[in-house]
Amino acid sequence: MKMSLVIEGFRADVASVGELGDEAVSEVADRIATVLSRSVSSRILDLLSDVAAELSDELPEGRVEIRLIGDDVEFAYVDEHPMPAEADAELSARITLRLPEELKARVEESASREGISVNGWVLRALERSTSNARVRTGRTGSRLRGYGTS
Repeated sequence: MKMSLVIEGFRADVASVGELGDEAVSEVADRIATVLSRSVSSRILDLLSDVAAELSDELPEGRVEIRLIGDDVEFAYVDEHPMPAEADAELSARITLRLPEELKARVEESASREGISVNGWVLRALERSTSNARVRTGRTGSRLRGYGTS
């Protein structure tokens, strides 16, 4: 997201309001737009940081970061517990698994898309799902989620 586009949008909106009045109103609108353009970017970054923090709280591993590169703002996922590289010494247990051909094809496709072996993909999926179970059972919260109507 380009911050300058957002700021310029706010500035244009305030200028449009200024055009509704006389020259004095237009001048006041220009001053307001100038003040807003100085503070809008920091307020947007504050908002995006809060969003990233809330997303990070919901992730079992890793976190979401805000990255500001010049005028561009990006969200980035940072895996705090990267999966260990497959080593034959560490992989000593075996499991025989039967699954439908459709599921096998989807697993192979997903592993290929991520550039890892099927075994590595299955290990990662099992590790994540067992980590999620540990995190979920220990988490307590009072936040409500959903939609309401009145």
